[in-house]
Amino acid sequence: MIDTDMIEVLRRKFTRLRSELNERGRRRWAASEALEWGHGGIKAVAQATGLGERTIRRGCQELRDDHAPASPAGRRIRRAGGGRKPLQTHDPALVSALEALVEPTTRGDPMSPLRWTCKSTRKLATALTGQGHQVSHTTVAQLLADLDYSLQGTRKT
Repeated sequence: MIDTDMIEVLRRKFTRLRSELNERGRRRWAASEALEWGHGGIKAVAQATGLGERTIRRGCQELRDDHAPASPAGRRIRRAGGGRKPLQTHDPALVSALEALVEPTTRGDPMSPLRWTCKSTRKLATALTGQGHQVSHTTVAQLLADLDYSLQGTRKT
């Protein structure tokens, strides 16, 4: 039987380690503690740490299968495909609209990779928003970098 004193001990352990662990480390530590406690361990660890019981069960399964290596160096913490999708997938006309805005003020040789624009990213973002594309100035800067544009011109134009 797990009592409140044991849960408090788990809570103190977790607060000491929380800043040092990533998602996988937290999950595996919690699973290791739950397996040590035996019956009722998952529920107790979930109460003490605030982690979900499902997360702790997944950690227990990882520890039993031992698929994940002990050191996560070079490995993903989350599965591939997570996170927000790029704006180009939601708004395929965004890149062509940006190129249409930038093309008249483009400097540099079109055959060389050195091209730059005279417009600021904030003005481009405002113009694109006026056309119905929801985009920020930082996203405009990333899109311009993907299109091999420099945001600064050479001294001699």
